[in-house]
Amino acid sequence: MLHQILFDNVKRHDNKGGVCAQVYGKIPTEIGNLSKLQHLFLGGNQLSGSIPAELGNLNNLQRLGLDGNQLSGSIPAEISNLSNVFQLRFNGNQLTGSIPSVFGDLIKLEWLIVSDNQLSGSIPTELASLTRLEELGLGSNRLTGTIPAELGSLASLEGLYLNDNQLSGDITALGDLSDTILEINLSNNLCLSAADLTVAAWLDGIRPGWDSGCF
Repeated sequence: MLHQILFDNVKRHDNKGGVCAQVYGKIPTEIGNLSKLQHLFLGGNQLSGSIPAELGNLNNLQRLGLDGNQLSGSIPAEISNLSNVFQLRFNGNQLTGSIPSVFGDLIKLEWLIVSDNQLSGSIPTELASLTRLEELGLGSNRLTGTIPAELGSLASLEGLYLNDNQLSGDITALGDLSDTILEINLSNNLCLSAADLTVAAWLDGIRPGWDSGCF
């Protein structure tokens, strides 16, 4: 039984001594038929087209890496059917649309990385349901609105990356993460502020300039 497909940053040498990517084209919808698949890594290639909704059929999938390609279109809501997945990496593509609120159903998720795309809209409050989440990467998109106070309840979170968006508002609630967070990047947004000066000082200590959009 096939449990893993790995074409992650695979390279081959051409006949002139150069290096070129090995995997091109679209992700075949037939991958959704591999019901026993646990790990699917296709990162660092030149895949194009959309993310097939059929990937939501992979009920045993634990890790899905599609980062560093040329994928476009929206993230299919069917991804929320991956009840056993603990790592999703969609960063470094050309994805558009909003972050699906149904991601909040993926209760085993530990890594959610969708940075460096063209995602828009607000950050879903439903992400606060991901109590096992350790890394949340939403940076370098086109996200707007406020940072949900509910994210402050993510007691396992170690890395939070919301930089280079158009976020604004008070983020005092993120101070609840101070016992667990190791890295937080909020730079290059609109005006973010913390009414609690203790929280502001904590953020200054981790990454100065988090409130640069206010000046």
